[in-house]
Amino acid sequence: MRTLAAVVAVFALSAAAVGFLHFDGVTLFLAVVSLICAFCAWRTTVTSPLAGPFARALGEARAPWLRRLSRGLTDETPETSTFLRIFIAIFAAETVIFGALVLIAKIGLWPASMEDYVPPESVALTVAMFAILVYGISFFPVVRAMTRIGDRYFDAMGLTHARIWPLPAFAIRERWLATAMIVFLVVINQTQVGINVRLSFFSRDWFNAIQNKDAVTFWAQLLWVFVPWAFIYIASAIVEFVVASTLVIRWRRWLTDNYVSRWLDGHAHYRMALAGGAADNPDQRIAEDVNRFINGGQEGYGIYSFAILLIANLSSLVSFSIVLWGLSSNFTLPGTSIPVPGFLFWVALIYAGVGTWVTHLIGRSLVSLSFQRQRFEADFRFSLARLREYDEQVALLDGEYAEKASLGRRFGAIIANYFQIVRVRKNLIGFTACYGQLSPLIPYIVAAPFYFANKITLGVMTQTARAFGSVDSALTFFVTYYVSLADFKAVLDRLSSFDASIEAAHGRVGLRHAQTHGPDAREIVLSDVTLRLPDGRAIVEHADLRLSRGESTLLTGASGSGKSTLFRALSGVWPFGEGLVTTPEGAKLMLLPQKPYLPIGPLIGAVTYPATPDAYEEDDVRAALAAVQLPGLADQLFVEDNWGHRLSGGEQQRLAVARALLAKPDWLFLDEATAAMDETLEAAIYDALARNLKDATIVSIGHRSSLLAMHDRHVELRPAGDGASKLFEATVPA
Repeated sequence: MRTLAAVVAVFALSAAAVGFLHFDGVTLFLAVVSLICAFCAWRTTVTSPLAGPFARALGEARAPWLRRLSRGLTDETPETSTFLRIFIAIFAAETVIFGALVLIAKIGLWPASMEDYVPPESVALTVAMFAILVYGISFFPVVRAMTRIGDRYFDAMGLTHARIWPLPAFAIRERWLATAMIVFLVVINQTQVGINVRLSFFSRDWFNAIQNKDAVTFWAQLLWVFVPWAFIYIASAIVEFVVASTLVIRWRRWLTDNYVSRWLDGHAHYRMALAGGAADNPDQRIAEDVNRFINGGQEGYGIYSFAILLIANLSSLVSFSIVLWGLSSNFTLPGTSIPVPGFLFWVALIYAGVGTWVTHLIGRSLVSLSFQRQRFEADFRFSLARLREYDEQVALLDGEYAEKASLGRRFGAIIANYFQIVRVRKNLIGFTACYGQLSPLIPYIVAAPFYFANKITLGVMTQTARAFGSVDSALTFFVTYYVSLADFKAVLDRLSSFDASIEAAHGRVGLRHAQTHGPDAREIVLSDVTLRLPDGRAIVEHADLRLSRGESTLLTGASGSGKSTLFRALSGVWPFGEGLVTTPEGAKLMLLPQKPYLPIGPLIGAVTYPATPDAYEEDDVRAALAAVQLPGLADQLFVEDNWGHRLSGGEQQRLAVARALLAKPDWLFLDEATAAMDETLEAAIYDALARNLKDATIVSIGHRSSLLAMHDRHVELRPAGDGASKLFEATVPA
């Protein structure tokens, strides 16, 4: 990027030299703008305190929006977004390319036969200003929130494979492929804008031919101008669709993997569920919000869609503003003879400005309403899924009436939110419909007196209307897409809060975990451990415990005393508390909860979980099922079913024990993992564990006195008088 910045700076100095030599103010202005563009391009790779004083000045401003902007500028200005840097690079390169062509023509080196193909200086000026604009908006907080999420894909260093027909597949870094597709799509979009400008001149000449009854020009314009350019436009639109669709799905795949990994790594999903807070319905945020963030889903717009739309609208604005300015350069103020250069441009600017302001006043509450709508829909969907998961328990308790009432309340929230949105959108549609009906008529109304006075032709009038429509459409971007922008802002807020919750879960400092080394490391040790609930209340205080290898231990205590929480702290998933948990280096720990998780699918996958079905030999899986007295399931290993519903509670617990027999952990923690079995079956399961896991140390939680005889040691959690529990050694009957 710095090399490109240097090239732009060299061009700016060259343009300045040409401007001075030819006394050309426009070229000098191009040189100044290009120099600013070079500075912005160079600044995109720099981290410095340059913006600090500016940020502090904004922070002291009275206007709330200026204070919000100041929060986007820090004393150490971060590197510009990778995603935005791509656009800055495109526009900076185009500044040099188009500007160089202009300079070549200025110094007389351009072939006279190609004089009509010299790009106007306004093109180079426009793309340079685009680069400066992109750099400027990169400091806005909402833009930074967008790019913090979007940049991850464009910073991805992993290798991927791609194929461009008719070339064979090749390996390339994901970030370079993504960048190449963005560059291609931006260039093709700008080409389409250029084609539209060319077709506006076709429209002028064609309607002039109709007015003059010139059949030769009519057919020549139609066959040799319209048809070729229309064909190129259609072909470019098809190519654009294919490339854009490929980019979107690759981007979504990568970002979904990123969110899933960060959500699951380090047990962050469990810690987030414990902490509660803003990250509701993570399934929706990953499955739906990621897609809507990138491309808006089926009906909306995402960061890619809006980026391309903005570039198209800005390109149309500049291109057609030049056309519109030229066409209305001699127009006068209605009812007077006062000339107003570019009269229709100013009409479009004022008209669009008023429309945008009124639209925002009417629809500004849509952002919060859209955020609530997504949450209410996700809550309702989750309630239905949870009811399906626990349908047997609901049926046994005759709880259908309560479930109807609960679902009714949740759907009632959706209905109330829906009508709130309807009320806002009703007013918004009323205004935008009026605005849209008036827009096509305004250029004809303004231009009609000049046409009737024979000052302009029919072709010029239609071209004026088309140029006005393009300028007005670009200027009223926020009017046209206000609802989609509100939905996108809600999606952005949901993903940002989800990111914050993930980071908080990974960054939460509580219990410390360490590992002991060497052959003598045979103990799990708790040193002055205090365990807390997510709200900060202590549940276990100052626990000191040593679990020795080979010594089976039973942990008992009253319900709610913290037994399961202690087990979760030992396994490393409980984040709330203080103290130190030390485990032997390389030791394999496994915890079996009271209610096992059985994934939907083939039975073998449920038995081998969390390992893959091919991790063990089929004969070993069948032997494990037989050892836990489930031989009848051995012939159903590849039957797909919802095994959590099909198997009884005791069968599910025995299947979980079969997992332990396959995994062969060094330490096995049983959190009431046999509570659904009768005492005879429970004794048989403990005997199977002793026979098949001779090197494993078993630590159990249970309430039955029969468990005491199956363990070497008994530890008890007793109330300490302040709402928390403490560990005490208890005797094991002989």
